[in-house]
Amino acid sequence: MQEQLTELRALAAHAENRRTETGIPRVAMVQGAIPEHQLAAVYEPMVNLILQGSKSMSIGGQTLHYDPATYFVMSVELPAAGIVRPASDGAPYLAVSLTIDPAIVATLLADLPDPAAQDDAAGFSVAAVTPELMDAWVRMLRLMRRPADIAALAPVYEREILYRVLQGPQGGMLRQVATPDTAMARVGLAIRWMRQHFTEPLGVEQLADQAAMSVSAFHRHFKAVTALSPLQYLKRVRLLQARTLLVAHGRSVTAAAFDVGYESATQFSREYARAFGLPPARDAARILAGRGPYDRTSP
Repeated sequence: MQEQLTELRALAAHAENRRTETGIPRVAMVQGAIPEHQLAAVYEPMVNLILQGSKSMSIGGQTLHYDPATYFVMSVELPAAGIVRPASDGAPYLAVSLTIDPAIVATLLADLPDPAAQDDAAGFSVAAVTPELMDAWVRMLRLMRRPADIAALAPVYEREILYRVLQGPQGGMLRQVATPDTAMARVGLAIRWMRQHFTEPLGVEQLADQAAMSVSAFHRHFKAVTALSPLQYLKRVRLLQARTLLVAHGRSVTAAAFDVGYESATQFSREYARAFGLPPARDAARILAGRGPYDRTSP
């Protein structure tokens, strides 16, 4: 696999230290020292392959570590914080990612045997990369040098990447996202609804209704998938959006608090400081004092 990894690094070598589009649908790359505030975000469902260096992802109370021997899969939208590190020889962090389209996953399921049930599978995990998965990524990234081939071949390679993931230890988790009526799919519906309505007063009962579950079942499944309770998830989404309003849009602390659904600026400031280590105004000033362009979408 070393030869494949070397080629992938060369193909992605022009990535910047923020999300860098490749010209291939749903495929992005990133390189270098990414400011920590950019890595605190609500991440889309994705397959993330580290090519150089390493990364730690903290979701809820869990922290996962991965490097060029592993890949990370997130099957639902999750608020997470990350830290990237260069390789031991000083080479910069380098990674590529594929945003997961559940509809494409669904088309692959007919060709795979049914796995054992995983009613309480987590929505994120790390697994060892295989030569077959690496090979599919090589062919995908080679398309950056042959853009005329992207329309015809990128869908084929995307399906292969997802097929290889479905064959691996995270296949059951990914399968649930594209299978109606699984617990993870229902939690995913509630998450998408929450993301659209996060500025409104929301209770667990409303969210459970969106998932067509009882409150107790919804709470249990939601925490199994996200490592957060529904209200912890909602709070994290609000705080991350408020940070964007403060830094990228210049909103005042009070305005940002009310814009994301808080009824008390004091409570907002207290919870913001607990989440990010500084009160809102000081945190925004720190970020704006030279931490680079604000981009919450680095893979």
